[in-house]
Amino acid sequence: MFKNMLVLIPSERPVRPVVDGSISLALACSARISALAIGYESANIPIAAFVSPATPIIFEEERLRAMERAETAVTVFENEVRTTSLTFTCRTISAIPAEAVPFASAAARLHDLTIVSQPDFERSTFDNDLSTEVLFQSGRPVLFIPHTFRGPLSPRRVGICWDGSRLASRALRDARPLLKNAEAITIITIDDTENISDEAGPERLVLHLARAALSATVVKVCAQHSEIQPTLLSVAADQRLDLLVMGGYGHSRFQERLIGGVTRRMLQCMPLPTLMSH
Repeated sequence: MFKNMLVLIPSERPVRPVVDGSISLALACSARISALAIGYESANIPIAAFVSPATPIIFEEERLRAMERAETAVTVFENEVRTTSLTFTCRTISAIPAEAVPFASAAARLHDLTIVSQPDFERSTFDNDLSTEVLFQSGRPVLFIPHTFRGPLSPRRVGICWDGSRLASRALRDARPLLKNAEAITIITIDDTENISDEAGPERLVLHLARAALSATVVKVCAQHSEIQPTLLSVAADQRLDLLVMGGYGHSRFQERLIGGVTRRMLQCMPLPTLMSH
């Protein structure tokens, strides 16, 4: 079971979805939860400012504004978590984006699960980049909470996106603590027998889970590459799933941006919480 969770509280986007999702999941898992809010300092200080006697003042004012944003964001979490019995900590820092990524990724490595907000690619904010960078750099699973999420999160109907790949296997392993309490597990696979080895096929996965006393059913669907993401979401709706589990970024981020990819499309349109591993 996840016993040590980290939640990244966005400082430039709405915080309520990730606050509600993280606290309710921590309660369901009886986990300790740590909140981290990062206020981003601008890296675009005018060159003329560097030769001005007021330069230290400019940088200090920028740092204070960043800290104020972080503290405002984490206060929402703190006010909510204090009404529960959870053990928690709150941290706020200010940093330029280049410093924020390694800091947050290092923190995530010492937690069982990191909970973040779904990126909003329509808005220009480093909160979007931080969540995906932590997925790449932490080596730990990341749970994305949709920005439309409302209410408590206690996964009971879980969907596993399965293609027999290393990333799918990694995500499955990382999600095992949540599978133990699931009432229904659905294995969703694209019916493409040429790309999935029989040794790692969905039927073998059912047997693998059964050995751990986990019952699962298989849903096979046909879809072209460009149709995979909407097909997965259609199955999720039909099965009334409240959590998806999948490998993240099977292709490079450049390829995903250039030609599109399942992960990027999922992050753009994510109606339910999704656990990803890379």
